[in-house]
Amino acid sequence: MKPAIMIMGVSGCGKSSVGAALAAALGGAFLDGDDYHPQSNVDHMVAGQPLTDAMRWPWLDRLAAVVTERRGQDVTVFACSALKRSYRDHLRAGIADLQIVYLDAPQALIAARLGRRQGHFMPPALLASQYAALEPPLRAILVSVDQPIAGIVAAVTPRLSLTEPAPPASPLP
Repeated sequence: MKPAIMIMGVSGCGKSSVGAALAAALGGAFLDGDDYHPQSNVDHMVAGQPLTDAMRWPWLDRLAAVVTERRGQDVTVFACSALKRSYRDHLRAGIADLQIVYLDAPQALIAARLGRRQGHFMPPALLASQYAALEPPLRAILVSVDQPIAGIVAAVTPRLSLTEPAPPASPLP
C-alpha cells in the first residue's frame, strides 16, 4: 500500500488547496473529503446546521473505503476536517498507517477567508461550531496556515513517511 495522508482542519483553512498541492508534489492523487458527503449532509450544512456525529460516521466510512482502495495505486492525499479525535480514530481504524497533517489557523484569519469565499456549501455562520468542536490532534504534523501554500508543502514534505509500510510478517510454521 502506498502512503495515505490526511490534511485536516476547520473549514476554510486551505485543506483542499494544500492537499492538491501536496499530492502534486508527491506525484500522487488528491481526494476532497467533501465530495463524499451524502446530499443530505450537504443540505443540512447549507441550511446552516452543523452535522451530528450520527451523520458523520457513514461519510467517514465511505471516505476511508475510497482512500484505502485508491492508495493501492498511488500516494493518496485527502482533505477531511476530522475535527474530533473520535473522527480521526475512526479513520485510522479504516485506513492503515494514516498520516495526518493539521493545518493550524487562527479563527479571525479563517473568518476573513470564509467571508471572501464564493460557491462553497459551508456557510461562514458555522465557523464558530467548527472551533467549538475542534480537538487539536496530538499525533499529527502541525503546520501554520499563515504562509503561502508552497511554504506549507515545503514544511510538511520532509516530515512525512513516504515509504510503503512493510507487509505483516507471516506466522512461523
